[in-house]
Amino acid sequence: MSGQKTTASDPYFPANGDARYRVHRYELALEYRPGPNRLAGTARISAIAGRAALTEFHLNLSEFRIGRVLVNGRAPQNYAHRAGKLRIRPAKPLPAGAAFTVEVHWAGNPKPVRSPWGGIGWEELTDGALVASQPVGAPSWYPCNDRPADKASYQISVNVPSAYTVVAGGRLLTRTTRSSTTTWVYEQSAPTSSYLVGLSIGLYQTVLLGDPGIGGVPQSGHVPAHLLPRFSRDFARQPAMMRLFEELFGPYPFGEYAVVVADEELDVPVEAQGLSLFGANHVDGVRGSERLIAHELAHQWFGNSVTIADWRHIWLNEGFAKYAEWLWSERSGGRTAHEQAAVAHRLLSLRPQDLRLADPGRKLMFDDRLYQRGGLAVHAVRCALGDGAFFRMLRDWAGVHRHAVVTTAGFTAHAARYASGSLDELFSAWLYEDALPPLPAPAPVRPSVPARPGYPPSNGGAAR
Repeated sequence: MSGQKTTASDPYFPANGDARYRVHRYELALEYRPGPNRLAGTARISAIAGRAALTEFHLNLSEFRIGRVLVNGRAPQNYAHRAGKLRIRPAKPLPAGAAFTVEVHWAGNPKPVRSPWGGIGWEELTDGALVASQPVGAPSWYPCNDRPADKASYQISVNVPSAYTVVAGGRLLTRTTRSSTTTWVYEQSAPTSSYLVGLSIGLYQTVLLGDPGIGGVPQSGHVPAHLLPRFSRDFARQPAMMRLFEELFGPYPFGEYAVVVADEELDVPVEAQGLSLFGANHVDGVRGSERLIAHELAHQWFGNSVTIADWRHIWLNEGFAKYAEWLWSERSGGRTAHEQAAVAHRLLSLRPQDLRLADPGRKLMFDDRLYQRGGLAVHAVRCALGDGAFFRMLRDWAGVHRHAVVTTAGFTAHAARYASGSLDELFSAWLYEDALPPLPAPAPVRPSVPARPGYPPSNGGAAR
């Protein structure tokens, strides 16, 4: 198809996303059969054209069979589905700024999207399925404008055999059983990036975590029955983490929080909006992965609510989540954040010095050094500001940009407002230079975050 040139939505993934329009709502109706791994779906997408009329646009979608495509209820002039893109030419150009709808019917056998990090997105399990889409796996199961900055609300309806539980990020609206199948309908009203739409289908027992009380955050776990004893110990302190992070980062940004433990091993846990996915290997009954529980919970503020404009800024997700691990350790009786920072700095000093934190490049965007150096950069800001100004800055960052999109430049400008002097040299060294700067010295007053009632001491400090 010829027509308007697509604006690259992300320098790391120029084939993903279409910046000529934005989506404000997805309504997905899915039917999934685990045995044959068969998915059929209908998507109704409500969008708004950008500053120029749209003679064509595209959605990202893997190689499913397309049944029908409609734009504003009418068949388009034509469409083409190749190489993970569904290119659509409406019957008439869509005026600049006009609201429009797209309806897509698709079916097939979902599979992960190929990436430099292996398969990403829809993963068929031994008995069920899960979705972990970061960074470009969302098209493995539904048509979307796949770029982090295009955040929309979602309603997801999933019909499965009745033995299975469906978990998605958001509020469960209805669960309706007819004959041998059950339809689960979830609503996520908060703006959500496509890669953060999580889904899990499996044979789970559902348990509540903690007592939310008046104004508390409802928390649930969805766990294979044989893992419940281990889970109940490993996740026992998650409600305390929630209380701490609300104190330090501000109110939890969504209506509820769910965790799923798949009955298979996963390389790493993965965050989704209002939902985190863990593997059976992360549940050992001795809190061996507790730092990861803190990490994924912290992403609900940093990454999910406060979302990066594009993947160059991924350190804003991972550096803050890493630092949240250290804050939890500090508050729960483990190593202080400065002790954690010293360990990370020593390890990084032995590694290659070729990572630019503020723009690591696609090859290094998930390198462990980015996580550790990101945490160190946040710690350097804390040391420069002192605890009072630092925690005000942190809470305001999460509050001012709640459900919004941010960049590294936006963060440095924000942090500078809380400093008594210039932070330019600090940010230049930590964010824009390859060489590892010296370990930052703590502020003159020792960080005032001692263990407190409600944050019980750990049995040996941070894990892994």
